[in-house]
Amino acid sequence: MADESRERFLKEEHCYYENCPGCKMERHNRLHRGFPFRHLLLISLIVLVTGLPISSLFPFLYFMVRDFNIAEKVEDIGYYSGFIGASFMIGRLLTSVFWGIVADRYGRKPVILFGIISLIIFNTLFGLSLNYWMAVITRFLLGSLNGILGPIKAYAIESVGVEYQAIAISSISTTWGVSLILGPAIGGYLAQPAEKFPSIFSSEGLFGRFPYFLPCLCTSVLAVATGIISLWLPESLHSHDENVPSPSRTYEALEDQPGDCDGKEATQTNEQNEMPSKSSLFKNWELMSAIVVYCMFSLHDMAYVEIFSLWAVSSRQLGGLSFTSGDVGEVLAITGFSVFVFQSSLYPSVERIFGPIMVSRICGILSIPLLAMYPFLSLLSGPVLHIVVTLTSALKNLLSVSIITGMFIIQNRAVGQRQRGAANGIAMTAVSVFKAIGPAAGGAILSWSQKRQNAAFLPGSHMIFFILNVIEALGALLTFKPFLVQHQT
Repeated sequence: MADESRERFLKEEHCYYENCPGCKMERHNRLHRGFPFRHLLLISLIVLVTGLPISSLFPFLYFMVRDFNIAEKVEDIGYYSGFIGASFMIGRLLTSVFWGIVADRYGRKPVILFGIISLIIFNTLFGLSLNYWMAVITRFLLGSLNGILGPIKAYAIESVGVEYQAIAISSISTTWGVSLILGPAIGGYLAQPAEKFPSIFSSEGLFGRFPYFLPCLCTSVLAVATGIISLWLPESLHSHDENVPSPSRTYEALEDQPGDCDGKEATQTNEQNEMPSKSSLFKNWELMSAIVVYCMFSLHDMAYVEIFSLWAVSSRQLGGLSFTSGDVGEVLAITGFSVFVFQSSLYPSVERIFGPIMVSRICGILSIPLLAMYPFLSLLSGPVLHIVVTLTSALKNLLSVSIITGMFIIQNRAVGQRQRGAANGIAMTAVSVFKAIGPAAGGAILSWSQKRQNAAFLPGSHMIFFILNVIEALGALLTFKPFLVQHQT
């Protein structure tokens, strides 16, 4: 009886359209105030399968390019590796706004399902690459046809109540950070299985002829399972029949504020908390400033992810750690678990106390001295080296994921529902430029730095980590006023 009374109250108090999926989701959220575990789990799973193919190649990319025999010198392998990593981001750069507009018009779910299907196809083909150019093209198509990340961020905000929005966005950045760490772990453990597990995989079999297919196959199988589960994903976009007289309340106001249907309270609310119109999206400084900061830190993070794996497997003579791909996988697996624990348990409370901007600023500043320590890790050896590298990697990625989470929160709170897909598409387009530059430039600079081991100024790996620190410092500087601002509600 209590639930029926509450539902009758909500119908009278709020303006819902019976056949609108967005209204149905809002009504469900208002009636069921419990923790949205099912929604967050499904969102996290979708983000996980989206991120795994992006990063799973990094531990074996060095060996893959070597096997393609395209590099004339060992020092040039990093140069060619960077273009494979960048091809995905170039593809995403060209199509992110398009997928955002499609998600705003036709819904989040169709874009998510199509992205999962394209991921399954082209991630599998990448593992079966016969030459360097096939690897580049399949990665490019994987990036251009996978438009999941923008719509899923909009969906995370829309599918839960206001009190759970911070943890919903945190679940995306957490899972994304975990995928960028767990992906290399999978790639490191499962690449070249015929060499690592000769008793299970034959050198004459499929995984012997295609030594980098197994990690791609595993992520594609997980994507198949996720795609099947996502068939039951409820749509969150409001879709109202234009022939039906609509209430005075706007969709954005309905999403955030209660009110009656007579339009009086709605009009007052809209005047006080009006979101920018579509024509003024690029004039929304809160959104644009958050995107710029997001791009700067993403440039750093994408370059770091590629550089760390390539640097760790490089020889001691080149300033690296002489790790195997399995060693890198072990370090990143532990790192991913620690990031997941922090973000899922502590980050929402920290964000409520300090706010997303302050958290991002502090994390950016702390990352600078931490990253400056990396070149000196090559002076260690044995178990001490593995322990210190693991702890350093965990802390570095924890700080990075916290920064990105803050930027996600600011971006999605800066616009209303009808603009979130486009806004996230703009963010994805902009950040794809920087993420395309990151791997290509990171691989090239690493290759160059390894050729100057005896330089007087910042020799060897000292140079590459110094450049990463300059980018991180610029990102931290941009988090201060008057550049970065947050919408006041």
